[in-house]
Amino acid sequence: MKVAIVHDWLVTYAGAERVLEQLINLYPDADLFSLVDHLPPNNRGFIKNKQVETSFIQKLPFSKKYYRQYLPFMPIAIEQFDLSAYDLIVSSSHAVAKGVITGPDQIHISYIHSPMRYAWDLQHQYLEESGLKKGIKGWIVKYILHKMRIWDSRTANNVDYYIANSNFISRRIWKVYRREAHVIYPPVYVGDFTFCSEKEDFYLTVSRMVPYKKIDLIVKAFSTMPEKKLFVIGEGPEFDKIKAQAGSNVILLGYQPFDVLKDYMQRAKAFVFAAEEDFGIIPVEAQACGTPVIAYDKGGVKESVQGLNSSTPTGVFFGEQTIASLTEAIEVFESNKDRISPHACRENAERFSTEIFMSNIMNYIRDHANNSKSGHM
Repeated sequence: MKVAIVHDWLVTYAGAERVLEQLINLYPDADLFSLVDHLPPNNRGFIKNKQVETSFIQKLPFSKKYYRQYLPFMPIAIEQFDLSAYDLIVSSSHAVAKGVITGPDQIHISYIHSPMRYAWDLQHQYLEESGLKKGIKGWIVKYILHKMRIWDSRTANNVDYYIANSNFISRRIWKVYRREAHVIYPPVYVGDFTFCSEKEDFYLTVSRMVPYKKIDLIVKAFSTMPEKKLFVIGEGPEFDKIKAQAGSNVILLGYQPFDVLKDYMQRAKAFVFAAEEDFGIIPVEAQACGTPVIAYDKGGVKESVQGLNSSTPTGVFFGEQTIASLTEAIEVFESNKDRISPHACRENAERFSTEIFMSNIMNYIRDHANNSKSGHM
């Protein structure tokens, strides 16, 4: 079969790109399509240095830095890719990639990281964080998102089979597209993280400092508990604001290379995670180090962390994104930490290994591509 792989945009290497990397490993001869390709020359290994067919957005002014500002043009841009020569199209989509046009004799399987969060259930949060709840600019953005929802719903039927990266996202797909989605968890490079059973007396969080990650919440909570030490790794627009909120027991380390991050992750008493994520790779990486997780009880993390009601718990959940809820969860963790085995954390993380992802995705695509070719759509 002639295979095309479609990805929203190529600008960095993050969670969605890990899935893309494995899809390319599965289909090394596939042609790759993306709205824009602004990957630096030293960060093209994960796409095997492939030539990428891009859309007209690539050539628009300032698209390297402001490609997201071209969101209103993305639906028409993705529809301009001519995929008529391909038997199988696999899209990796968190925005518009699933909207490519395919014919009745082609098979389109879409791996959904999430339907467009900012257009659907997280629209109000997005508008508030962007300062776009009011004013003329706000109304323009609301109208654009309204049009995006119409397009996104209409193109839901472009896909023959949906794969979701978690049960949480599978429910979101059903809510907005009314389509069933098979769940295949994304690949986590568990082997890159070394197990360590000896823990030290500090907590850790690692994140890009943007509002929805709720690093400010974690920092404020620990600042009310001066006897507990917290290390924070990461940088981003909110760094200075969060640093100003930090008590003397909270140490912001900024960006750190992987070896330093891994060292802290191995030694931490627990990893703290306060965001609502579609899946959340980093709590799995922490567990791969044998480190328990204290996490907000919403999103994909509910599937990757086993709470205290499990026979082999790997963490503790808190119910609200508030200082009181998080501080209570930390106290619960401290009084139950002997129930959480580092070995159980590692074993749980191994469920999400790259090898398991590759086996699951290969079997799913093979079975459904063959069924469709036999006429059993």
